[in-house]
Amino acid sequence: MQAPAQLSGGSVGLWADRRRRHALRGPRRRSRGTVLIATMWILIVLAGMVLAFAGAMRIEGACSANATAQQQASAVENGAIQYVLAFLDGLEGRVPTESEMPCQGIQIGRGAFWIIRPDYEDGRTEAYGVVDEASKLNLNTATAEMLAALPEMTPEIAAAIVDWRDSDSDLTAGGAESEYYLLLPDPYECKNAPLETVEELLLVMLMSRELLFGEDTNRNGRLDDNENDADETDPPDDRDGTLDVGLYHLVTVYSSESYDTGPESQRINVNQAGTRQLTDLLRDVVSGERLAEVANRARLGRPFQNILDFYYRTGLTMKEFEPIAARITTSNSTSARGLININTAPKQVLLCLPGLEESDASALITARSGENVDRGNIAWVADALSQEKAVAIGSLITTKSYQFSADIVSVAGSGRAFRRCRIVVDASSSPPQVIYRQDLTSLGWPLSRDILLQLRSGAPMGDVLETASQETR
Repeated sequence: MQAPAQLSGGSVGLWADRRRRHALRGPRRRSRGTVLIATMWILIVLAGMVLAFAGAMRIEGACSANATAQQQASAVENGAIQYVLAFLDGLEGRVPTESEMPCQGIQIGRGAFWIIRPDYEDGRTEAYGVVDEASKLNLNTATAEMLAALPEMTPEIAAAIVDWRDSDSDLTAGGAESEYYLLLPDPYECKNAPLETVEELLLVMLMSRELLFGEDTNRNGRLDDNENDADETDPPDDRDGTLDVGLYHLVTVYSSESYDTGPESQRINVNQAGTRQLTDLLRDVVSGERLAEVANRARLGRPFQNILDFYYRTGLTMKEFEPIAARITTSNSTSARGLININTAPKQVLLCLPGLEESDASALITARSGENVDRGNIAWVADALSQEKAVAIGSLITTKSYQFSADIVSVAGSGRAFRRCRIVVDASSSPPQVIYRQDLTSLGWPLSRDILLQLRSGAPMGDVLETASQETR
């Protein structure tokens, strides 16, 4: 901008001042706009940082809550194990009832636990309680014929199990020794020693997961929706409304019991007792008129296969036999492995006993459920079966159990975490000992999903347990 040719002094000064203001006006406006834009960007960045930080804190809070819930569920699980040990202590072979030992929705602090068991009938109802291992068939002691009587079992697999557990390398007809296993894509030797877990069966020739676990892929002993929808979801099933439990819930490797044979023992070996000892035993239950006759039969009839054989061949009445049945034996053995608890074994296991048919198993189940039956005494079996069949199984059965399994499901009060484990407890001595523990959490939540949903929605544990209890009644 040039000044006019002729201006007064004052005009020149005014013109110069306007020129300076004009020169500064543009840059000042531009600097103000730049500051505003920079400020907005800073606010945006700060807002983003706040949101990111808040998100991180929310995730951190959720992780912390999950970790706390996991610790709580673990603590509840350990508490449940102690609960089981406490109840099984001092039972002396007796199996606790569900009323004696509640196992459904037991609250510990803010968490709770359940002890689930299989429903052997059809699997459509939830069942709770510990399972006595003597109610199952022992894989290490059962004969090949008894093993072959298990549901879906074949004679070849039964023979292979015998070859796997025995100490020799002699091949059982239809079985398998190392020659078979060493030719597999992943070769290994035949064990030739007792099985240590039920899952070890998967190493035996021809055994499959389908045969071992049946349709019960999560091993909860209950028919879930995905286990009754044919081939829509795993596992494939027959959609018949009945759960195929497989072999897993029917077999064991743990059942055993010990006997007191010391000087204070009340058990009398009727195969070796002297005439006077036998007479003194029988005098407690037999009248004087028949005492000599029964004592003579007891002395001349030896050896007896088992105490039921003694009952029949001595001519005792049931009223006379019942008081002494628990006091006599036919062996000096201090222990026995694999005896089946006739009071608790399901029909599938009872049918594995030699000579028993469907009608016999049903008769045993009906008889043992009678109100006046002394289930601590084996004598009632003689009333339920014919002499031939009772004597045939008399050496293989018992009325006591000393090993128990517990499938424990524990959950935190928030429902954010749960745990599941299976333990086997040996209660043959005091205090009982956990001899096996397996984590089953990876199999998923085995109970109603509503329990978790209600807990996660903030419902009080007491209300959730009450609702769940009403639904299963």
